[in-house]
Amino acid sequence: MMKKLLGHSFLLTVLFWTHLKAQTTGGTVADNVTFSNPLKVQLGDPYVLHTKGMYYMYGTGGGADHGFAAYSSKDLVNWKQEGQVFFSNNKNGWSDVKAKWEGAYWAPEVYAVKGKFYLFYSAQWKLNPGNEEENFRIGVAVADQPTGPFTDLYTHPVFDPGYPTIDANVFFDTNGKCYLYYSRVAYKHPVESEVAAWARKQGWYKEIEESWVYGVELKPDFSGVIGKPKLMLRPPVSLKDKQSEWESRSVTAREVNRRWTEGSVTFKKDGIYYMMYSANHFGGQYYAIGYATASTPLGPYKKAANNPVLQKNTDKGGEVSGTGHNSITYSPDGKEMFCVYHGRTAATGDERVVFIDRMKVKAGKITIAGPTTTPQKLPSGVISINK
Repeated sequence: MMKKLLGHSFLLTVLFWTHLKAQTTGGTVADNVTFSNPLKVQLGDPYVLHTKGMYYMYGTGGGADHGFAAYSSKDLVNWKQEGQVFFSNNKNGWSDVKAKWEGAYWAPEVYAVKGKFYLFYSAQWKLNPGNEEENFRIGVAVADQPTGPFTDLYTHPVFDPGYPTIDANVFFDTNGKCYLYYSRVAYKHPVESEVAAWARKQGWYKEIEESWVYGVELKPDFSGVIGKPKLMLRPPVSLKDKQSEWESRSVTAREVNRRWTEGSVTFKKDGIYYMMYSANHFGGQYYAIGYATASTPLGPYKKAANNPVLQKNTDKGGEVSGTGHNSITYSPDGKEMFCVYHGRTAATGDERVVFIDRMKVKAGKITIAGPTTTPQKLPSGVISINK
């Protein structure tokens, strides 16, 4: 009898302290202690900013009209629509609002710098004397709040390398320097390789266009770049390259005559620079994520042996395909790292939706526990959720 009473008392004590912890940390006590992908967010190219205890997500689409929308969350799981936060017709707007490609406003990323918020993005440049179908450049806008409204910092793109560019990612190093990484689009960029020769021999394509990732130091005021862009990553030239098989699937599956290296995101851990990137057609099932490592921010980067670290699982009985263009973030307590990316399921069809899955980085190696659609633990630091 005494053992039962002691056990009952211990249980009440545990419940009391759990409830007290929830009150003092801002958490809630509820039955919902798991979440499942995909999240209820319809975006492509998701980017997450964590600032002042809140998460903000930006991406391509999301109901925005010639601009970008945002979502906010306290827990990384439940997201609130914040509406459109950037409009192309702001007083310094430089983009072509009549251009094709879904309104042509792609891949926004927002950074908190000295009390301001800076949004880097891709859009079609209205300065287009050659009437090019793809005339993308990278711009930067500023706001006082992460929910905007954002206004273009300048009346022109950050810089013009002489070819179309997309997918800006900015890395702030510990020495105070910052770097801009971007993808040169595949448009009018045919590249000879053994894959291109093979596709020609099959009678499929006359040429294979490629997109490549470049990096360059960025001026502190984001008004331009320092020096010339340097090539970071490109698709393999040789069929013997172990990366060639997975990075060429859009071609070998006869989806399209392009190979992509895009959607890069760079971070540093234990003295190693990691550059994650996406390959294959962003609109196809083979879109997948790999990474490379370097000892300096501008490389040279070496692709990892365990690539791809995230790809479709439909061939293994799963329901997710088109996994790519990721960003990274951390749980509320900073103990867990998450890969934030878009994908598609049978239920969502062509609509891109957002997934978050745990990732680990150890001794130069990245692993991602995904794609998942089954219940998993809430991010650490989130006690539970009342929906």
